[in-house]
Amino acid sequence: MRKQKKGRKLSRKTDQRKALFKALISALLLREKIKTTEAKAREISGLTEKLITKSRQNTLQSRRSLASLLSPQLVKKMVDEIGPRYKDRNGGYTRIMRLGPRMSDGAKMAIIELVK
Repeated sequence: MRKQKKGRKLSRKTDQRKALFKALISALLLREKIKTTEAKAREISGLTEKLITKSRQNTLQSRRSLASLLSPQLVKKMVDEIGPRYKDRNGGYTRIMRLGPRMSDGAKMAIIELVK
């Protein structure tokens, strides 16, 4: 029984899972649209939304908290471009669109993108 444990393990150890999420979030913020499995898309959606909410504030504290997870060029992009874009929006910064199953293993695929 799950007992309200949050998040998916995705058949990885903790450090591997954190590295995967960091790479997927960086790719999403850099390209603003990526194709991945549905489970991974659902996991990074909430994490990305929290980062975007932090980038909207544009304070030294928010920059430092973003810098602990992202590269310097991504922090700059988040604070200068992505944060101001969603200044008037109260959440819902990402969209997940389901695709068909992957040909090789039948995994459910999805496109996750930043809402314009």
